[in-house]
Amino acid sequence: MKKTIAVLLMAVLSVAVFAAGAAEEAGNGIMLGMVTDSGTIDDRSFNQGTYEGVKMAADELGLQCTYLRPAGTTTTDYLTAISDLYDNGYRFIACPGYLFAEAVAQAQQMYPDLMLIIIDDALAAGIGENTVAITFREEEAGFLAGLATALKLQSGDVGFVGGLEIPAVQKFSWGFQQGVAYANGNYGTAISMYPSNFVYQGSFADLAGGQQLAVAMYDKGVDAIFAAAGGTGVGVINEAKNRRLAGEDVWAVGVDVDQYSVGDMGNGESCILTSAMKDVTGVAYDQAKAAAEGTFQGGQHLVLGVAEGRAGIPASNPNLTPEIEETVASVAALIKDGTIVVQDTADGLIP
Repeated sequence: MKKTIAVLLMAVLSVAVFAAGAAEEAGNGIMLGMVTDSGTIDDRSFNQGTYEGVKMAADELGLQCTYLRPAGTTTTDYLTAISDLYDNGYRFIACPGYLFAEAVAQAQQMYPDLMLIIIDDALAAGIGENTVAITFREEEAGFLAGLATALKLQSGDVGFVGGLEIPAVQKFSWGFQQGVAYANGNYGTAISMYPSNFVYQGSFADLAGGQQLAVAMYDKGVDAIFAAAGGTGVGVINEAKNRRLAGEDVWAVGVDVDQYSVGDMGNGESCILTSAMKDVTGVAYDQAKAAAEGTFQGGQHLVLGVAEGRAGIPASNPNLTPEIEETVASVAALIKDGTIVVQDTADGLIP
C-alpha cells in the first residue's frame, strides 16, 4: 500500500515538476511547496488557509507551487514528504502544524538551502538559519470569539469541540472561556460553561465524529459550539446548519479562518456566529513571497496576536449586530495595549 502511494505521489510530482521546470527555464524562479498536516487540503480550515497563502504568493509572482499530503502523521511521513518536494526542486516549504516539529528540525539540517516555515510550533530544539517558526496567541482570538458569542446569546450554554489536545487548540478553548467570563462579568450576560461540554475528539479529520459530538451537545441544550478541529469541526458546523434549517436556534463558532461560508445554509444565511481567526493565510503568503524575493529571514520565532493584527474575529460578522462588533473592537483595543492580558494556561479554567 505504501509503495502504491509513493508511486502515485511521484506521478503527481512529476507532472508538477515538468511544468515547473519550464517555468524555471523561463526565469520565473523558486518553486513554492507545502506539506499538509493531519486532514486534507480542502479542510476549509488550517491546511487550506495555509496553502491559499502560498498559492497567493505563487500566483502573484508567476511561480510554480504544489502541496503533498503525507502517507501518515509520523515524523517519518512528514520528513519523506518534505524530502520528496526538495528532491523535485522545491526550495520553500510550508509545514502547518505542531506535529511537524521533529521533521522540520531534521530537514533544516539535511537541506541548508531549503527555506522552511513551521506554523504552530516554536521548535524548542533550535531554529535553523533557514527556518522561520511561527506561533499565534490563539487565546486572544478565542477570547474575542467567546466575548462575541456571549453578547450574541445573552444567556444559555456554550461548548467546545477540539481536534487534537495540543497547545494551539487548547489555547483557543482557554481564551474562549475567558471571553465568555469577561462578558458575564462586564456586560451582564449569563452564559454557562460545563466541563462535560468541552471535549477533544482526537482528530482533525473525522467529520462524522465531530457531528456526533455536536448532536450530543445540542441535544443537551448547548446553544453554541466553538469548533477548533479542522475537518472534524466541519462536522460540528454541518450539524449546526441542519438544526438551524429545522428551526432550532443553535450556532457554531468557526476557527483559524473566517468559516462563515462553510456554514452557508443555501438561503443566504450561515450557522456561523463568528470565527476565532489566526492569520495563517497571511503569514504563509508573507513568508512565501519573502522566499521568492530573496528577503526571507530565517532563524527567528514570530509570535503573533491581536497587537500585530494577526488574531481576532472577522472584520465582517453578518450574524453579529454593529453594537456587538463595536464592543468586541473596543475590547480588542484593550488587549492590544496590554490593559487586558489573556492567559495562555488552563489555570482556573476547564482544561
